[in-house]
Amino acid sequence: MLHYDSIAEVAALVERREISPVELTRACLDRIEALDAQLHAFITVSAEFALRQARRAEEEIAAGNYRGPLHGIPYGAKDLIDTSGIRTTCGSKILRERVPAENATVVSRLHEAGAVLVGKLVMTEFAGIGYHPDVVPPQNPWHAGHWTGQSSSGSGVAAAAGLSFATLGTDTGGSLRYPASACGVVGVKPTYGRVSRHGVFPLAESLDTVGPITRTVDDACIVLNAIAGEDERDPTSLRDPVPDYRAALDTDLRPLRVGLAESMLDRVVDAEVKSAVEAAARVMADLGAAVEPVTVPMIDEAVGAWGNLFVAECLVAHADYYPDHAPDYSEALRLFLEQGSNLPGTEYARAHLTRLAVRRAVSLLFDAADVLALPTMGRLPPPLTEFPADGIIPQESAGALLSFTAPFALTGHPAVSVPCGFSEGGLPIGLQLVGPHGSEALLLKVAGAIEKAIDWSERRPPVG
Repeated sequence: MLHYDSIAEVAALVERREISPVELTRACLDRIEALDAQLHAFITVSAEFALRQARRAEEEIAAGNYRGPLHGIPYGAKDLIDTSGIRTTCGSKILRERVPAENATVVSRLHEAGAVLVGKLVMTEFAGIGYHPDVVPPQNPWHAGHWTGQSSSGSGVAAAAGLSFATLGTDTGGSLRYPASACGVVGVKPTYGRVSRHGVFPLAESLDTVGPITRTVDDACIVLNAIAGEDERDPTSLRDPVPDYRAALDTDLRPLRVGLAESMLDRVVDAEVKSAVEAAARVMADLGAAVEPVTVPMIDEAVGAWGNLFVAECLVAHADYYPDHAPDYSEALRLFLEQGSNLPGTEYARAHLTRLAVRRAVSLLFDAADVLALPTMGRLPPPLTEFPADGIIPQESAGALLSFTAPFALTGHPAVSVPCGFSEGGLPIGLQLVGPHGSEALLLKVAGAIEKAIDWSERRPPVG
C-alpha cells in the first residue's frame, strides 16, 4: 500500500515520474479524510495549500529541477510549529485563531527541500500535561483504548497510520519519544541546538528540541538532514556541520560498545518491555556490538531538576498570556502554571547546578560505551482509563515514565526511539538509544541495523 511506503521508496517513484506529487498528495489527503475522524491526528488539514505546493513540485520535476528525496513528499507538523498563512494554535483556546506571518525555520527548510505540508497535528495544550477540553485527543492506531504518548501525539499517530510520510514533533522531556514508542514508529530527539527552534512556541526553552517522527530509520535520516543545522535566528543553535545521516547507515556494528542500562530495567518496567529490550541487545550483539551492563547515574536527581526547570521556564513562556487569560486555559494547565509561580528562585538555581552534575555524569558513561540502550518507556502504552485526556496523570506513573527520558532532555544528549517489539496484546515497544552530544549519525546507524534485523517496520496498525 502506497501510504505505508517509505519516503525513500515513494521518492524514487516521484523522481522517475511514475507518480506525481499531486497524485501522492491527493492520496494522502484522501486517507486523512477517510481515517482522521477516527484517529483525530490533525487539527488543521491544509488541503488547498498542499495541492498548490504539489503542483509546483510537479512542474519543477518535469522541468528537470529535482531537489532530492523530499521533493513532492507530504508531511505534517505539530501545531506549535509556525506555518505562514496556516493557523498554529498550540492546541489551545487562547491561540485557536492565530495565523503566523512566517514559517518556522524547520518548515522553511522542508519547503526548500520540496516537501508538501498536508496539515497541522493535534497536541496537548501548549505541549503541556494534557489536552484542552476543546481538542479531541488522538487515538492510538494500534489500540484505541491506549495512550498515544503525550504532547506530540498527533505526530506519532499520523506517521504510524500512514496519514503522512513524515511528521515533526517536539521533545522537552519525552514528548516526541513517547509517541514514537506508543505508536510503533521512529522518533529522533536531536542534541540540544542541533535543530533550530526559531518559530516554535516554547514549552521550556533550555529543554526544548524539534525532531522527526517517521516509519523508518532511513526516513528519519532524510528529514533530519533537511532540518538540522545552524540558524542565526536561534541563539542556541549549534554551529557544527551537519553530516550525511543516510551515509552512516550500516548493519555491521563492529566494534561498537553498547551500554545496556540494566539499572533502568530494575525500575518500573513491564515484563514484556524488559524482554523486548533484552532481545534487542542480543540482536546488537549478533551484529557485532560488544554489549555490557552500565548504570545510569543520578536518575532521581535528574528528574527532580528537570521538573523544576520545566515548570519555571513554562511560566516564562506564558508570560504574555498568564495570568491575564487564565480562564482560557484548561484547569490542569492553569494549576500547573500556578505551581510554577510559587517556585523559589533558589530551587531553579539548584536545578541548574544539578543539571551540570548530571550532564557530566552521563557524559562520562561514554568513556566506556559508545551508545546507551534502555526502554523508551518502561511501560506498555497505558490504558486511557489511567492516563486521561485532561492530563491528571498519577504522579507515580508520570515519574516512572520520566525516569527513562527526562534525564537526557536535561543533559541535552541525543536519543532515538526505534520499535523493538510488540506485546502479546499487539501494543508497540520502543528501544531508546542515547549517545554523546552530536552523535545522531551513530544512533541512527544502530537504530537502522536493529530495524533491519527485526523488521518490525513491516507490521501495520489495524486501521485500514
